[in-house]
Amino acid sequence: MDDAALLIAELLARRYLPRSHPRVKRALVDAELFAQIEQRLAQSGLRWMDNIYADHVSLALLPAAQVAVLGESALNASNNLELPRDAVALLVVVWALIILPKRERQTSRTAPEAPQDDMFAGAKPLPSGRDVSPVLSYKALLEDYGNQLGKKMRLDANLKLLERHGFIGRRQDEITEGPLLDVLLDYDVLAPRILDGALADVLQRERLNPPADAHPTPTEAADQGL
Repeated sequence: MDDAALLIAELLARRYLPRSHPRVKRALVDAELFAQIEQRLAQSGLRWMDNIYADHVSLALLPAAQVAVLGESALNASNNLELPRDAVALLVVVWALIILPKRERQTSRTAPEAPQDDMFAGAKPLPSGRDVSPVLSYKALLEDYGNQLGKKMRLDANLKLLERHGFIGRRQDEITEGPLLDVLLDYDVLAPRILDGALADVLQRERLNPPADAHPTPTEAADQGL
């Protein structure tokens, strides 16, 4: 088997691979190899999933194959992982609290501890997601969103589902970005819906009535909007 076949087989077996994986690194810099991979994936109704802000790559169905594989009814569903509605809502909340600030730090080339007046931030290399991805507190998430997302029992069950599917990681009281959170959820589609939709009223109120001392935290703002 050649490198293209081996990489595809490993992605199918593992669901995702880090960008630091030797075959992934070669595919991302070798245009001929990457073209072979895309061609073979397309022949099987699959596509390569990747973006420069994510630390992992994965595979997904091509749009043309989705109808044949999942059917029209599945395409109209919120997901094809059989996640309940409150788990999908939790996934969107976690995505907004982790990926939005992470992407802002990456595009501005700033780390959480970097000084705000760094004149040369734009010339720095793109920070790795693991270096700038926020860590959520389980207790804070439960306090802020528990009532809306089914309270503790449902929240715990849905967090386990998201962890099982690779969207989040868990370390005791900490919730971290999983390998698929910034790969399978489309930032270009989801971010405008959150920032211009769910949070639009919150942002408008903030501009019209700024607080005297401080702005609300991202968690507080998201809680009001979502």
